[in-house]
Amino acid sequence: MGSSTENRARRWSPNQRAKQEQIIEAATEVLARDGLAACTARTVADASPLTKSAIHYYFDDMDEIIDGAMARHMSGCLDRIGQAANQHEQPIDRFWAAVRTYLEIFAERPKAAFLWFSYWVDVGQKARLEPIDRMHQMMIGVLRDLLADIPVDDPPARAHALFSYLLGTLMQQAVRPSPFSELMPEIATVCRLDSVLS
Repeated sequence: MGSSTENRARRWSPNQRAKQEQIIEAATEVLARDGLAACTARTVADASPLTKSAIHYYFDDMDEIIDGAMARHMSGCLDRIGQAANQHEQPIDRFWAAVRTYLEIFAERPKAAFLWFSYWVDVGQKARLEPIDRMHQMMIGVLRDLLADIPVDDPPARAHALFSYLLGTLMQQAVRPSPFSELMPEIATVCRLDSVLS
């Protein structure tokens, strides 16, 4: 959130904070259902119990709301990935479960990949990359920790390379899906898992 909103939020009551959360939740739903272009103060108000003027009271602009909603999408994604990994004991199994789940999340919701790339373009055009970079670093951190547990050489570099691979794969999967079994050898190469698996 921007500094003006943060300053006001420090003085807000629990009820006012709850209303701000309702706005973020409504935006999360609008983004998932209709995409970035449809996420306006009017559509968020329509999806929440609050008015358009209330939305402008609680946030300085729609960018703050969208950032909060996208962060919520990322948090949900990370939670699901963590749950999948935690079903396994062996580090290599935890890794594969996490990567498979990451790709499954987007396969189950084909609009999600386009939403993320639309958001990426939007923040890039507005020269406000910090929110999406923070979210990317969170995902890279999860991958780094999983790879370090295996272990592989230079987990930070491998995690960054894997994340870049996954971003490209998400777009390819949206156009021409491939089964995970076909992606695994490529992922193993990107992460230099060959020596671990042999």
